Amino acid sequence: MKISGFTIIRNATKYYFPVKESILSILPIVDEFIVALGDGDDDDSTRQIIESIGSPKIKIYDRVWDKKLFVDGHIFRDETTFALNQCSGDWCFYLQADEVMHDNDLDSIVNYCREYLDDAEVEGFLFNYNHFWGDYDHYLYHHGWYQKEIRIVRNNIGVKSFGDAQSFRIDDNRRLNVIQLPAYIYHYGWVRPPQLMVEKKEEQDSMHHGTRDEDEIKAIKTKLIYDYGPLARLPLFNGTHPEVMSELLKNISWKDFLNYGKEFNLSRALNKHEKLKYRIITWLEQKLFGGRHLFAYSNWNLLEKK
Repeated sequence: MKISGFTIIRNATKYYFPVKESILSILPIVDEFIVALGDGDDDDSTRQIIESIGSPKIKIYDRVWDKKLFVDGHIFRDETTFALNQCSGDWCFYLQADEVMHDNDLDSIVNYCREYLDDAEVEGFLFNYNHFWGDYDHYLYHHGWYQKEIRIVRNNIGVKSFGDAQSFRIDDNRRLNVIQLPAYIYHYGWVRPPQLMVEKKEEQDSMHHGTRDEDEIKAIKTKLIYDYGPLARLPLFNGTHPEVMSELLKNISWKDFLNYGKEFNLSRALNKHEKLKYRIITWLEQKLFGGRHLFAYSNWNLLEKK
């Protein structure tokens, strides 16, 4: 059995993506790791960071991102499909550059891949999610944040990246038949210095709504900091983080810019999970439905385990 890892990335160091930690987190269980490396800015050193890992498993493909695809995240979808198509494994393990696996789950993942290798009905594996917010101590469980997603797919059956590369389908249409794994993806996409969060969000938005002119970009980037809101209203994370994250956890440098109280800054735009509609639905889910998300996002057909 062979497992391939794959990802896409550009401007990782410029926007504080833990891409090195992401790759390292599954490198022990993959036979190769494919990186579709986009043409980043001159002040970024993503290639150097990835090459510093020093593993012969890593294969970097240089890519020029097509600006015509900077609509609805299509550039992410197409680049992810490209990376997937370079994989030679029986299973292909996708991690976005802000997603990290816990070392405690690696053996279990390999065992599931081996168990279902010859079961053609199983086309992928579904993971749970921990979405961290602002720092490494708080996370989101709110309605509107996806709780699960496909991150391992069977190779050579027509699987393609779907939407803005959040998920996968077969030939852009059929949902995959998947097995739920007892493992979590640790998502750190909303844990970065607040100034960089403003700039990264602008970069991401441009991939969905097209490129903006220079004056508009400059105006957005001159905002002081991203306001993560009152963190005391969010649950504390009581588990452990992946071992590869240990240095980043120690070196968090923006705590003085975070609001660790419960009071809202009413002069700012609310984050999605702070809006009244989502707060009401989240309260109902937590108090009346045992934490089960109502009308939850689902892009798969869930199979029963053997």
